[in-house]
Amino acid sequence: MTAQGLEVIDHSVHLTHEWINELAGRLDWSSKRSALRLLRVTLHHIRDHLHVDELAQFSAQLPILIRGFFFEEWVPKTTPIKERHAADFVAYINGLMNECEEYRGREDIKCVFDLLNARISRGEIENVRSVMSEDIRSLWTVP
Repeated sequence: MTAQGLEVIDHSVHLTHEWINELAGRLDWSSKRSALRLLRVTLHHIRDHLHVDELAQFSAQLPILIRGFFFEEWVPKTTPIKERHAADFVAYINGLMNECEEYRGREDIKCVFDLLNARISRGEIENVRSVMSEDIRSLWTVP
């Protein structure tokens, strides 16, 4: 039992650190803050491609804190977006990561997808990938 008796929060903090540490390791980045930023930006862009039902199913497998980040600034009436090209998907994330010195673009976005493949059920990943255009799916390897 934790000092505050709030195990669910402690567990979510622990899981969130696991995800960030794993992503930083996959990226080979020293900055955990930058790894979290990339995770948030990429999750937001995935979110904006999903219909509400799929979004709810996907988010249910995220740790509570990451789920909160996932829904941050979400405007349901503007989603799903109809972006079709991987280059546009990458360019959007590049624009939000431009201040991160370690960021390398497409290669790092693929690291986020690899993390999701490792942490989210295969069936859910396949469902989310199927919503994306074939060109965007080419960035996200099959789990």
